[in-house]
Amino acid sequence: MRRPTDSGDRPSRLSIFLRRQKRLIRPALVGLVLVGLVAGGVMALRHVGSDPRFAALRGRIINMLPLRVTEIDVTGCVLTSESALQEALGVRTGDFILGFSVKAARERIDALPFVDHSVVERHLPGTIVIHLFERQPFAVWQNHGHFMLIDRAGNQVRDKGMTGKDAEAFRQLPLVVGPDANLAAAAMIDELTAQPEVSNHVVAAARVGQRRWNLTLRNGTTILLPEGQEVAALKRLAQMQETIKILDRPVIAIDMRLPDRLIIRENPVTPNDNSNGPDQGDGPPPAAPTSDQAPVRPWPDPDNSLRRRRA
Repeated sequence: MRRPTDSGDRPSRLSIFLRRQKRLIRPALVGLVLVGLVAGGVMALRHVGSDPRFAALRGRIINMLPLRVTEIDVTGCVLTSESALQEALGVRTGDFILGFSVKAARERIDALPFVDHSVVERHLPGTIVIHLFERQPFAVWQNHGHFMLIDRAGNQVRDKGMTGKDAEAFRQLPLVVGPDANLAAAAMIDELTAQPEVSNHVVAAARVGQRRWNLTLRNGTTILLPEGQEVAALKRLAQMQETIKILDRPVIAIDMRLPDRLIIRENPVTPNDNSNGPDQGDGPPPAAPTSDQAPVRPWPDPDNSLRRRRA
C-alpha cells in the first residue's frame, strides 16, 4: 500500500504561477525600469530647466532623448496669425514633445485676441493637435465714444485696440452706434445685407431710444426707419433707389417713420435761390432735424399710397 504524498513537498501555487509567468515578468520589469529612467530624466530636466548653469547639460540631454515633435496640426484658425499661434504654443517641430506644458500652452493660446477657447492635445510619439474656436467679429460697436468689436450675439471680441495690422480688416465691418445697439445689430445688419442697393450706401446704423434705427449714408444723409418695420422700409428704399436714385440725392434726411408717406429734408435754400418754392419771408430758416424730428418737405414717391399729405 502506497503512502499518500506529503503536502509539504508540493510547490506552492504562487511558485507554480511565477514559473509559468517567468517569460512575461522579465520583459515587464525591464519596461518598468526604462519608463522610470525616462520619467526621472524628464523630472531632472524640468528641475534644472530654469537654472542657466545647466544649459549645456540640458541641451545634450534633450538631443539624446527620443519623442520629438514631428507634426503640429491646427484646425479652426481663420483670424489668428500663424506666427502669433506659434509663439503662444511655445514648441516647434524637432523639440522634445514631453518638454512643454499642454496646460500652459492652452492658456497662452486662449489669451490671443480672436480666440474664444482652444483645445491642445499631445499625441505620442510626435504629434501636437490644436483646435481653435475663434470668436468671429461681426460688427464694430461705438458706444459713448468707444469702439469695440462684437460677435453676432453682441458680445465683445477681444482685440488689441484695433491699432494693429488687423485694423484695416476692421474697417470692412459694419458700424453700429448707441446703447444696446450691439444686441440688436445682427437683425439690422442681416436686413441690410438682403438689400445691397441700400447697404452699399450705408456707413453706420444708429440705435435711437433702444427701439428703432437711423441709417447714415456715405453722402451724409440720415434715414429715419420706422420702429418694427425695418424690412418693409428697406425694400421701399431699394425700389426707389432703382427707379429714381433716391439715395444719391444730396438731402439732409429721409423720414420713413410714417407708413403712408415719405418725407425728405433738403438742404436749406440760399437767399438768391428761389427755385424750390416761394419766398419764405423774413422768418428764421428751419432748424436741421434731429434724430427724432421729422423732416418737413415731402419727396415724390413712386408708390401712390405715399403721396397723401397730412390733413
